[in-house]
Amino acid sequence: MCLFIETICYEQGNFQQIGRHNDRFNRTRKQFFGLQTTSQLELLLSVPPHLKNETIKCGVTYGTEIVSVEYNLYKIRPVHSLQMVGNDTIDYSYKYFDRTLINSLFELKGQSDDILIIKNGLITDTSYANIIFRRGEIWYSPKNPLLRGTRLESYIGEGRVTPALLHPEDLILFSEARIINAMISIENSPVIPIENII
Repeated sequence: MCLFIETICYEQGNFQQIGRHNDRFNRTRKQFFGLQTTSQLELLLSVPPHLKNETIKCGVTYGTEIVSVEYNLYKIRPVHSLQMVGNDTIDYSYKYFDRTLINSLFELKGQSDDILIIKNGLITDTSYANIIFRRGEIWYSPKNPLLRGTRLESYIGEGRVTPALLHPEDLILFSEARIINAMISIENSPVIPIENII
């Protein structure tokens, strides 16, 4: 059976972006398993009492039902450099548990901290996060990411990030890049100097 994951940030006593996680969870189960019922993940999750005041990465693995749930203290991994790698066949339009191809691409990072995946000549995502680029006071994101994460969706909806078709040669237009995902906001993201993307 094909498995999927949801990675949810638990912070300040609440599951962050939980509505968007619920939407993706239910949409995925309907698409792959034909399930018409909807579930609210927050009713199925229970953070251990000793972690209630911490920032927690909640990992939900599921198919037709939830297979496992993990709660782990979260610390941002420092990412300050990216190696561009190309792959035109990669598909991560759903948050698959199987990351074999992404992991194999990650092995090509060389001396960089992470990779920046180029698909059909366009910038998409890093190995585990969406990426945004700053030009003046405006943040831009790739219009066609491999996976439009919950935080990216939120930022686009709020008008904080503008989607655009971005090619590697466009990087010189920007002053910096940052990574964002369920656990990482614009404010707490490590800064990636453009010259560190090779």
